[in-house]
Amino acid sequence: MGMAASQARLLMLTARKSDLELMIQFVSQSRMALSNATSALYNQGATQNLDPNSPQTQQLQMRISAIQEADKRLEMEMKRLDTQHEAVQTEMETVQKVLQKNIETSFKIMG
Repeated sequence: MGMAASQARLLMLTARKSDLELMIQFVSQSRMALSNATSALYNQGATQNLDPNSPQTQQLQMRISAIQEADKRLEMEMKRLDTQHEAVQTEMETVQKVLQKNIETSFKIMG
């Protein structure tokens, strides 16, 4: 791969890495919001001293379960994004090594 092509590939990988980092941040924020919602529901149930068998308690439990399922989906998405991020990082390191070798070769030819 030529120096210009390697540089272009590195720039593209850097952009992809930034995109992945932004998506990871969005997923983290979403998971934090779900955590806050779950905490609020638990607090609501605790402050109302509801009977464990009441319809209100069952409804709260259903809402908490739905939020926990959404959090599990976001956790899987986070793992997928982390895996992609690691792959991009590894490829960036490889391209940087290729660029470094191209530079060294170019200076040997000129010198």
